[in-house]
Amino acid sequence: MLIASGRTLALLLLSLIIGIPALGRQRDTGFLDRTITLEGTTYKYQVFIPEDWTPHEKWPVILFLHGSGERGEDGLDQTDVGIGTAIRSDRGHFHAIVVMPQCRKNTWWIQPPMDDMAMATLQAATKEFHGDPQRTYLTGISMGGYGSWHLAAKYPDKFAALVVVCGGVHPPDATLKTHPELAKFSPPDGPKAYPDVAAKIGKLPVWIFHGADDNIVPVAESQRMADAMKAVGAEVHYTEYPGIKHVSWDKAYDEPKLYPWLYSKTLANKPK
Repeated sequence: MLIASGRTLALLLLSLIIGIPALGRQRDTGFLDRTITLEGTTYKYQVFIPEDWTPHEKWPVILFLHGSGERGEDGLDQTDVGIGTAIRSDRGHFHAIVVMPQCRKNTWWIQPPMDDMAMATLQAATKEFHGDPQRTYLTGISMGGYGSWHLAAKYPDKFAALVVVCGGVHPPDATLKTHPELAKFSPPDGPKAYPDVAAKIGKLPVWIFHGADDNIVPVAESQRMADAMKAVGAEVHYTEYPGIKHVSWDKAYDEPKLYPWLYSKTLANKPK
């Protein structure tokens, strides 16, 4: 009996020892800290990984660009507004890798190297977490909405769909007064700017959201881009919230039809 018990104990210990490396290989999920170095500067960013993530399948990837209030260097503030709030409210919508870079203070996403940094975080997270290049999506709020139009025009074949919340093409006058340098990175003001941007983007499916009473970014910015994208033959969904001012992203990212629509888009079925 003592010999049998000893053997049983030895087998039990052996199974535990063998199991330790397997446990060590398990991936963390949720909001993960990451860094990337670009041109000698290190940037902190966040990646959200679903609980059921596995390396045995390719995953949709969402690149999220935050607004001006979340700029900084802590690598965290950008998760507290917009899509980060939506993830914490209902993770069930997010069967996807969500990449959340952080723009530095006193800069905009439309300025280099911020636009390059955002794309570098997307590339790194896609490689690390087995993202699907055919199902890569771009979304942003406010300043990040401007950045989304900018990146979609700069990389028209990269994204399968676009979700822009209270963004635009021509920065607000108040912003240009405090940051006149933005003028050289944005299209000249005028009706031609919107068709020009849409022509660069092409037939990329887009869902645009804006508050009708927005007091920061004129709702006309989204209205003009919706018309311009329709003119080039893109699939355009436009949602304008009556009585809502600038903070329209809470309602936008809570739209139940948004995520099934988004995940249905692939580069393979993108109109030419």
